[in-house]
Amino acid sequence: MSGTTRHAYEVLAPRYDELTAANDYESWFSMLLPELGRRGLRRGRALDVGCGTGRAFEPLLAREWAVCGVDASPAMLEQARRKFGDRVTLATADARELPVYGEFELVISLNDVLGYCTEDGDLKRVLAGMRANLADGGRICFDLGTLWLFRAYLTGGDSEWMGDPRLHWRSLGGTAEPGTIFESEVFGEGLATHVHRERHWTREDVMEAIDAAGLECLGEIGHNEVEGKIVFSQTPDEERDHRVIYVAGAA
Repeated sequence: MSGTTRHAYEVLAPRYDELTAANDYESWFSMLLPELGRRGLRRGRALDVGCGTGRAFEPLLAREWAVCGVDASPAMLEQARRKFGDRVTLATADARELPVYGEFELVISLNDVLGYCTEDGDLKRVLAGMRANLADGGRICFDLGTLWLFRAYLTGGDSEWMGDPRLHWRSLGGTAEPGTIFESEVFGEGLATHVHRERHWTREDVMEAIDAAGLECLGEIGHNEVEGKIVFSQTPDEERDHRVIYVAGAA
């Protein structure tokens, strides 16, 4: 990812798990993995691209997956290493220049990671790297923020981070239009001020990148949260859902 993104997560790393504690990865994966199973997923090895502190690791390990995590931020990986030790394999890499680590039945990049790929061609490069790590018959799963999400969190002025009044997320301007790049400033108690830069990728952009990477789209799932509970929809809506989850396999 860009230097701006790497710096942002180096700053956030010591408090990332605290700040994202409300994100229930167990509930998310208890719904996501069956959806992937209906699209041909077989259990085996999983590669988490943009793994951060390893929030997705526990649900996978509990289901007997072998896990490899990759992130551009050494500080985020250090938090993952502290928690999981030798239960997982970790490596530092930019998702746009992803090395081949092996053959994986599942390659994931979740929770807005690919939104930080802001330049033309970035998405194609990331998906091509994920494709190169895919086992025969394997599945790729990634998500991207919707216009709803960008309007709510990246163009909404000054708001609290995850409901924490000590921390703030301030929009640096812009309107939520398809394909737009947004910048926001995060600051607050005990946290150095830093900038997050994210892009809204249109469905047309995503389908073009999937095709260019030698993949085919096997499904699109709307991801929403209603009264603290995750809701999936088989008909994603940019104006309703928080994210769209894409599932792909080798073409």
